[in-house]
Amino acid sequence: MVLMLSIEPTRVKDLLSEHRIRFSPDVEPHDYVDMFGNTCTRIVAPPGLIAIRNDFLIADSGLPDAVAPDARQLEVGELPDDVLIYLLGSRYCETQKLSELAWSLFGAVTPGWQRVRAICDYAHQRISFGYRHARSDRTAWEGHEERVGVCRDFAHLAVTLCRCMNIPARYCTGYLGDIRVPVDPEPMDFSAWFEVYLDGRWFTFDARHNHPRIGRIVMARGRDAADVAFSTNFGAVQLVRFSVITEEVASSTVRAYRAA
Repeated sequence: MVLMLSIEPTRVKDLLSEHRIRFSPDVEPHDYVDMFGNTCTRIVAPPGLIAIRNDFLIADSGLPDAVAPDARQLEVGELPDDVLIYLLGSRYCETQKLSELAWSLFGAVTPGWQRVRAICDYAHQRISFGYRHARSDRTAWEGHEERVGVCRDFAHLAVTLCRCMNIPARYCTGYLGDIRVPVDPEPMDFSAWFEVYLDGRWFTFDARHNHPRIGRIVMARGRDAADVAFSTNFGAVQLVRFSVITEEVASSTVRAYRAA
């Protein structure tokens, strides 16, 4: 099994407690960094039931996602070499199927932040959220046509439409608790959102929630969900139980969040 359950390397400095994936029964894990800079954990799982756990405390600024209405869309010729891959189609983001639609909808919108905002609004309105609609093989085109999905489907559609408009976009997965927002009665899960490259830096957007949120903890980034699956199994595996908890911990000096 290859697991992506570690926080992104740049957030390690913010940890206020140990961050270690635990296994029962014990196995010998091996970490490596993939081509996107994500920390991956390899294990050989024994036959039978295996429990995988993590529990950590992390400091956060407590600020919502950045908003930059004047952020400029760079011409393709201005983009860094390592950003170009996020303009290409990928397994779940079929740019060739949505390119004509994207240009018809967003070609007249001011390039840059306003164009991404319009794409985010469109994806948010196009798809109806519901855990009962979850499907592991739904693509951006299928999500657009079926008009239902979960957070990954919102992200895939928005990422694809951005790429069609020559805006580099990458898929993100991680923790996102109900912090300073109404509590969602549904059980928590890992969340998916996306980032776009404008004005020489990456900005966070979330087509499902469609407004800035506090306390995102990125685990991994990639072209789409295939690159950042929290578990990739090379053999038959049945998921028996799954629980994700992210909550704010009161502190007078720092915003802290517990994730498990």
